[in-house]
Amino acid sequence: MKMNVTRQDIDALNAKLKVVVTPEDYKKKVDNSLEKYRKTAKIPGFRPGHVPAGLIQKQYGKSVLAEELNKIVNDALYNFISENKLDVLGNPIPNEQDEVKGDFEKPDTFEFTYDIGFAPTVKVDLSAKSKFDYVKIKVDAKLVDKQIEDLRRRYGKMTSADAVTEKDLILGQFVELNEDGSIKEAGILHSSTVSTEFVEDAATKKQLIGKKVGDKLVVDPRKVSRGGKDTASMLGISEEKMAEIGDKFQLTITEIKRMEMAEMDQDFFDKLYGPGVISSEEDMRQKISGDLENMFVADSDRLLTKSVYESLIENTKIDLPDNFMKRWIRLSNEKPITPEEVEEHYPSYATNLKWQLIQTNIFKANDIKLDNAEVVEFTKALLVQNYAQYGMPAPEDKELTDAAMGVLKNKEEANRVFDMMAEQKLTNFFKNTVKLKEKEVSYDEFVKLAN
Repeated sequence: MKMNVTRQDIDALNAKLKVVVTPEDYKKKVDNSLEKYRKTAKIPGFRPGHVPAGLIQKQYGKSVLAEELNKIVNDALYNFISENKLDVLGNPIPNEQDEVKGDFEKPDTFEFTYDIGFAPTVKVDLSAKSKFDYVKIKVDAKLVDKQIEDLRRRYGKMTSADAVTEKDLILGQFVELNEDGSIKEAGILHSSTVSTEFVEDAATKKQLIGKKVGDKLVVDPRKVSRGGKDTASMLGISEEKMAEIGDKFQLTITEIKRMEMAEMDQDFFDKLYGPGVISSEEDMRQKISGDLENMFVADSDRLLTKSVYESLIENTKIDLPDNFMKRWIRLSNEKPITPEEVEEHYPSYATNLKWQLIQTNIFKANDIKLDNAEVVEFTKALLVQNYAQYGMPAPEDKELTDAAMGVLKNKEEANRVFDMMAEQKLTNFFKNTVKLKEKEVSYDEFVKLAN
């Protein structure tokens, strides 16, 4: 049955939809629902299925009518939007001024008024005239040296040491002290570890260097850890209790562990790259240099995407039906949210919405799609990376495909995969569309830019 829905435009971004519902639209549905109630209702004094229709009407009539009207109106609204190909934001919401017209005591014709907000027309100005830096990390000897040191540490072995040096692991017992240096009664007593390599406070690090097993020293636990959760974990307490502790703890060194780095020999090369793949330090340095350059391409791509994103958000004119969106956020939120909270978070929400609209425009204008076969292959590649991370070979293709399909059945995981694919396709589009000026920087400079 075709519903009576009319559209009244308020401005370019807002409109009202009026839905008129007559008894012919709802009476049969309401009667059928009430009959179901009559057959199943358990009312004292009546056998199931023998409750008088008048009593059922009196008890359930209004709620059943309201429920059926709600279904009819929702269907009418979404059918109208679909048939007229209206590009709307959010969902229709009841108009605040125009109340529902109709009498639930004497049901006849009802009229409902809803507000809708339109998605704005978006024009993305991006072409070969658009210039962006493509920042690359310079893979120099210093960076390769650091990577080699990390690998030698990873494949090295722990040995006991006599005295603390700059990169040792100290095992010790922490005892909480009073301000006068005496041991605090019922205070904290906990054994833990301290890595001198990550102690940033220069005076504390100097205090630790040279100490031996059995030595006792007074330290501030916050200065031999990374603060917050890390400090709490080191002392064996909850993060909430951190506010109650002082800055004086006695640390008794019980053991000193040192990482003895792996030798740069054939056994080490084979462990890293497989038997006989490389046979010298020079080969290893070349391999590491190439691996780092390939790895940093993804970082450079992410930084480019970030730069283009910021430029498009700033320079693409997009007007939103703000008042409608704020009301819609408040009404559709799962938990109650105040108008003040909506105002506070709306700028961030609006920015994200604008980016979605820009992204959608780019995809449509350039016929960029995420087809199912491509999504499955992308997911399989992610799984292969996960296996490689744990040093495991990837399974046969059929098993890998089944695993990928399993991942994509999980809505949250599927959304994550789609987001990653969309970002990759956008990045490729940007790289092929805008004019790139390559710029080499050090790793530290790149980290600053990325942050």
